[in-house]
Amino acid sequence: MESKNFPFTKAGMISHAKEIILPYWEKFACHKATGGFYGSIDNNNQQDETESRSIVMTARYLWAYSASARQLGEASYLNMADYAYNTIINNFIDKEYGGVFWSVKPDGSPDVAKKQIYGEAFAIYGLSEYAAALIDFDKDKKLAERAMKTAIELFSFLEQYALDKGLGGYVEARARNWAETDDLKLSPKDIDCNKSMNTNLHVMEAYTNLFRTLPVVFPEEKTIHQQIASSLAELARVTVKYILNKENHLVLYFNQDWSGIGNVVSYGHDIEASWLLQEAVEELADKTLIAEVRDAVLGLAKVSLEQGYDFEKGGLYNELGHGKLDKTRIWWNQAEAVTGFYNAYHMTGDEKYLSASEKTWQWICQKQTDYDGGDWFAAVTPDGEPILTENKGGNWKTAYHNVRACLEMARRLKK
Repeated sequence: MESKNFPFTKAGMISHAKEIILPYWEKFACHKATGGFYGSIDNNNQQDETESRSIVMTARYLWAYSASARQLGEASYLNMADYAYNTIINNFIDKEYGGVFWSVKPDGSPDVAKKQIYGEAFAIYGLSEYAAALIDFDKDKKLAERAMKTAIELFSFLEQYALDKGLGGYVEARARNWAETDDLKLSPKDIDCNKSMNTNLHVMEAYTNLFRTLPVVFPEEKTIHQQIASSLAELARVTVKYILNKENHLVLYFNQDWSGIGNVVSYGHDIEASWLLQEAVEELADKTLIAEVRDAVLGLAKVSLEQGYDFEKGGLYNELGHGKLDKTRIWWNQAEAVTGFYNAYHMTGDEKYLSASEKTWQWICQKQTDYDGGDWFAAVTPDGEPILTENKGGNWKTAYHNVRACLEMARRLKK
């Protein structure tokens, strides 16, 4: 298929989601024989049946198709959401200790059984959106309530076992029984640390969604809603106080006392955090908190544009580490740049952010999108050549980042 120009409009974003992203994963992601999702899909769309499956991947599918159903008004997307929900309930819920396993084997038995807080957060994110989607479409109310209660239970576990009640923020991992553990590392690419930007960012994202969707399912539940609000507000303040440095970059790794480890700059996380932080405080509708974080939000967007954006070709660089700038175009960086720069434009009216958002979208449509194979290439060179050694899909790449960008931009551009 020849490349297609999806315009930088509400209609263009919706068309891209419906034509390029959502059908791809419906066709290739589900391993129906096991009731789970393939942990690895290559660029020929060949799936690896032996790869373990993560809660992150599964919960991201749950969120993506629940959110698509809600925003696009199409109940058919709930079929994929139902599949993902059943996978979580049948395979990932730890019936002995509570919480969700980090990963399971293809047969559904636990693989890595520890409680990686990043994974718990994504389960909250997906379950809460799914519950709200069921209510929106007047589906099974009892099922919606069960899904939301599971999300609330996970929230309670994080507050009890993962929250640093002295210094704030959330630790990287706990053992299966929620005891302390030395097995902390999020992925082979990450540093072994007590706390990370990435985990705390996605706990914030999950709590924002839980705060937003809880009243859809339980409109009378005020106590828990206020508890979520309090935790979310505190995490927003922790992000500005500890995770953001004086150069307006996010520090990626920390010791327990919030002393930083390493010096890698992740431009994708910087721009993603800018709009997720703004989203969190706007959902809380706390004018004081909105004012408190404004400089941080715009500071992150400003340095992402000045240091991480390719003004000539469009698109966001990957990272700066050990004195070397990696200009690779990673799929999720591009998705977050479109939303993050547009958010900064909405806040400031500065046309440079609008231009960066639109030009990144053009890069996506011209270079990142795989019109023959489907969805987006995971990685592309600065010259626009796909890096085919990076898998098309699997435990870290699903419909989440790019369909969220389309949904967010469709919502924002209609205004």
